[in-house]
Amino acid sequence: MMRRLLAILTLVFTLGLGNTALAEIQWHDTNREVQGKSLNDPRTSDGVEIYGSNGTITIVTPKRIVVRVYTILGQLVSQATLQPGTKELRLGTRGIYLVRIGTVTQKVAI
Repeated sequence: MMRRLLAILTLVFTLGLGNTALAEIQWHDTNREVQGKSLNDPRTSDGVEIYGSNGTITIVTPKRIVVRVYTILGQLVSQATLQPGTKELRLGTRGIYLVRIGTVTQKVAI
């Protein structure tokens, strides 16, 4: 059990997530204008748009959704229920993340 915990902590610090407390990684409302093209097709994802840039994942949603963000290795970084609007998640580490909303999973490079 202790070895497993040590391995998980090592992985977290290796990925750079140890620099930012996981409690600080939270979704925030934003009124920032999102530029560029959505990484997913909103017509096939109930109008939900996903953007990634400059260490931030931005989601524009017309309805309440549950979103999960994972590292490329499958570690859960964030899980939240988002209300309609434009939401932003600032991550301390650049990389490739998987964003899962309902049955839609999108790869996001930031």
